[in-house]
Amino acid sequence: MDFMALEPSLYTVKSVFILDNDGNRLFSKYYDTELYPSMKEQKNFESNVFNKTHKADNEIAFLEGMTIVYKSSIDLFFYVVGSAQENELMLMLVLNCLFDSLSQILRKNVEKRCLLENLDGVFLVVDEIIDGGVILESDPQQVIQKVNYKVDENPLSEQSVAQHISQKLAMTSTVLQSAKEQIKWSILK
Repeated sequence: MDFMALEPSLYTVKSVFILDNDGNRLFSKYYDTELYPSMKEQKNFESNVFNKTHKADNEIAFLEGMTIVYKSSIDLFFYVVGSAQENELMLMLVLNCLFDSLSQILRKNVEKRCLLENLDGVFLVVDEIIDGGVILESDPQQVIQKVNYKVDENPLSEQSVAQHISQKLAMTSTVLQSAKEQIKWSILK
């Protein structure tokens, strides 16, 4: 075993993915591009992981030199993958933060339909927890607060578009007002 593999690293998480109860990908994010560079390799890995874990009662699996922690809920399977030397407790902390954050966003309806309806929130939550494989946050309350995701309001994409349009209208109004003033002063000279 070479020394470099045992050096500590901030790059803890290799990938995160969520599968349905048939093993189909609903969400995935790979942080180590050399690990599984193609979509086909990623899907093969996910299929192997699902086949090994979907009937098991464990929370930790070792497959293809990877440490995998996982959790299931109704018709979903959540996975966090790290290297073989990675601390399982760190990976489990990420998994629990992801699950608890999504549980709050989905109002405890952690199921496929609700997850797909709020997929933009899933992306935001994952990006708030992990950046490039580095764990940024492990407290679900902090993640929810930073994401500021509200299920009752407009979906985030519609809300962002509405905010963008109102900002543009306000800027346009200001520009028109300024242009009127300049024209008025140029005529009065």
